[in-house]
Parts: sequence; C-alpha cells; structure tokens
Amino acid sequence: MAFGIPALLSLYEIRRETGRLSGFVLWFTGLSGSGKSTLAERVGSYIEQKGLPVERLDGDTLRGIFKSTGFSKDARDEHIKRVGLMASLLEKHGVAVVASFISPYAETRGFVRQMCNNFIEVHVAASVKECGRRDVKGLYARARAGQIRNFTGIDDPYEAPRNAELVIDTEKQDVEESVKTIIEYLQRYIDGPH
Repeated sequence: MAFGIPALLSLYEIRRETGRLSGFVLWFTGLSGSGKSTLAERVGSYIEQKGLPVERLDGDTLRGIFKSTGFSKDARDEHIKRVGLMASLLEKHGVAVVASFISPYAETRGFVRQMCNNFIEVHVAASVKECGRRDVKGLYARARAGQIRNFTGIDDPYEAPRNAELVIDTEKQDVEESVKTIIEYLQRYIDGPH
C-alpha cells in the first residue's frame, strides 16, 4: 500500500534520537458494521510496516476477553474509560494506539480525549440501514426483533462526534480511499506541532 507519503519511520527515529518521542491515539468510532475494525486494521498494519511501535485495541477482541462487560450506558462508559486509560498509558510510552470501539456517547469519548496528549478521533460514518445490510452476524435483525437489548442505533443512541478530526463516510468511499485519507491526515498530524 504505497501512497507516496514520506515514511513515518524517519520521524520516529528523529524523535527517538532527540528524546521527544510521542505516541498518539487514533480512535475509530461508529456504528456496528460501519467499517471501524477494517479501517483500523489496515491503518495499524501500515504504521507497523513503517517501523513504529503500534498497538491495536478492538471492541470485539476486548469483549471476548472480558465477557462480563455489559451494554448498559454505565457499563459502556466504564468500559470505554478503562480502554481510554490503557490507550493513554501506551501513548505516553511512545506507542501509536489504533483503537476501534463503537463508543456511542460523546461525553465518554471526550473523557478519553482529555486523558490523551495526541487524540485523533475518526468518525466512521454509515447509516443504520447500510450497517444492517452489511451485518453478516444478523445483530441488527435480532435487535429489531427484541432479541438483543441496548443495541446502538436501534434502541440505544449513537451520539455522532461534532468535532472529529476526520469523518470517513464508508457509504461514499471504499476501503482503499478511506485508508488513504486517514494515512494522509495522520502524516500531517505527526509532522505538525504537538
């Protein structure tokens, strides 16, 4: 995946040599099925190929380990705050954190933003209808049938970011275009002042 973008590795080496290495948190938020994990995986792989220390944090993966994590508003808030703390600690040690979580509530995302030094919010936007169409697990259909409660976008709200650094509309952009947009933005962010 070559975009003609200057290598992130050289920036990492310069910062390591000057003692000014700083990580960042790239936070993907959006409805289930919007494309968060796909984009985060591709961008994370690109960063890793450039030689930067990177850690992927994914909602499905963490919920698979911490099975008692609930879906009420309080449980979701607590879960995202814990993940945010983990991300902020990794960031402080120079790690590029690529996180993909529905994280439906603006206040909780704002809390995570405040914990981090370099927080980049990426709203992966797609309509409930489109996300339902993409849903191979049938979660939207089960939520509409009342078999799943507190499902974001059906009987629980998703508060779209008002000031995200990036909005990626996956109904209008394919994966390649979306990844390119994110990497180009990320390159400018890394080059800019902190």
